[in-house]
Amino acid sequence: MEGMTKVPVREQDPKVRATNFEEVCLGYNEEEAVEEAKRCLNCKNPLCVKGCPVSINIPAFIQKVKERKFEEAYQIISESSALPAVCGRVCPQETQCEGKCIRGIKGEAVSIGKLERFVADWARENGIKPKKAEKMNGHKVAVIGSGPAGLTCAGDLAKLGYEVTIFEALHEAGGVLIYGIPEFRLPKNKVVAAEVENVESLGVKIEKNVVIGKSTTIDELIEKEGFEAVFIGSGAGLPRFMGIPGEQANGVFSANEFLTRNNLMKAFMEGYDTPISRGKKVVVVGGGNVAMDAARTALRLGAEVHVVYRRGEAELPARVEEVHHAKEEGIIFDLLQNPTEILVDENGWVKGIKIIKMELGEPDESGRRSPVEIPGSEYEIEADTVIMSLGTSPNPLISSTTKGLEINRRKCIVAAEETGATSKEGVYAGGDAVTGAATVILAMGAGKAAAKGIDEYLSAK
Repeated sequence: MEGMTKVPVREQDPKVRATNFEEVCLGYNEEEAVEEAKRCLNCKNPLCVKGCPVSINIPAFIQKVKERKFEEAYQIISESSALPAVCGRVCPQETQCEGKCIRGIKGEAVSIGKLERFVADWARENGIKPKKAEKMNGHKVAVIGSGPAGLTCAGDLAKLGYEVTIFEALHEAGGVLIYGIPEFRLPKNKVVAAEVENVESLGVKIEKNVVIGKSTTIDELIEKEGFEAVFIGSGAGLPRFMGIPGEQANGVFSANEFLTRNNLMKAFMEGYDTPISRGKKVVVVGGGNVAMDAARTALRLGAEVHVVYRRGEAELPARVEEVHHAKEEGIIFDLLQNPTEILVDENGWVKGIKIIKMELGEPDESGRRSPVEIPGSEYEIEADTVIMSLGTSPNPLISSTTKGLEINRRKCIVAAEETGATSKEGVYAGGDAVTGAATVILAMGAGKAAAKGIDEYLSAK
């Protein structure tokens, strides 16, 4: 039946893209976008909006795409989202907006993410910017971290007339968008840099190479610099390891370091003085989106890549699209298996990995079935590089240098979900610094909630 299936999206051929760092998905052109937009039912009670953590008015922007009013569509999205070209590429739409789409009950959901990407790309190519505040309100707010939570909070506050300064520890703005997500999923210059410029166009100042907790502290920002509120969106950059023998060997990376060297420091490009061990046989341990990013990056650097994950395919936490792309590109999945030891040669380098087979036992507290080792099933595989992708925790630098800031046992900052308020007056937090590693869009939702919380707090002063 007409209109029941999505307009297909063009992609680079798997064999070609496995050898380059260019974007895999090529997106819709104007005709394809308008055709896909016509599939939207313009529901009276749009469940897709409820599925969006930043509450974009999805039917309204899609209606404008149908009418070829792309600039109006962009301004509708910009009312709710500071990073539409990013979200259109990396959001897990299948479990959020598209997962709630009524069209998806009997057919395929509308490609909301691909339409958002089209609109944002069209706006960038045509020099369209989000609308600025008409007047300033005289209040100063500091934002720590220029990742998705920080950029969203800063953008929303700037639109309300606040004077906002973002403090970024690294030499480029963008946070995980710039150091964590590979070029082939999220182009840095074309997309991320342009989205950061859009936030700056709202009047937000970004100071780079400022490490809060070393260069200055939150207490000093409030007491000496005159900031009336602070938002902490510093992410979760502290990697976790398994604690197995051999983990200290040369050739063992955290996914964080491996991706940061490649993405931010351009280790994949000739002429950049940021080398990385280019393994020929790489094992990535873990099954999330970051594991897929690390595996697909290692493949592009010329390696044979195995993903080792202790549960089965149905339990892989990565997006279905990412797993599909990884398999198409030739990555080997060793599921229901877990490393027990990294084998090290006489020079201290990785030479292999010892693995034990697993089976799924009873569900744990979260309802996921716990993996159980199968005794006597250990075997070894050859490897010269192991990348651990087991999640991350917040760096304790900020919490340990800020008086009166409550953290939980996972070293995450404790903050109210609705407002981002912490135990310290005037200090708000959101994103991975509060939840531990999560998605870009959830961090954006937290930044949005905190901007509202800060506005209510400062308006009442």
